[in-house]
Amino acid sequence: MRNRLKVLRAERDWTQADLAERLEVSRQTVNAIETGKYDPGLPLAFRIAGLFEQRIEELFFPGG
Repeated sequence: MRNRLKVLRAERDWTQADLAERLEVSRQTVNAIETGKYDPGLPLAFRIAGLFEQRIEELFFPGG
């Protein structure tokens, strides 16, 4: 699954650590999501979408 997390984070000048703190996850989790090595569960996906004021399907989409 691909995502726009890195782009949206960069637009706000947030580091992975900044985003991790806001989401209450580890920086490693943010990195794994950004690189497509980890797909977040629905609760985390909803938190990410809410933080960026986007719909989940605007952030995450099929693809490799």
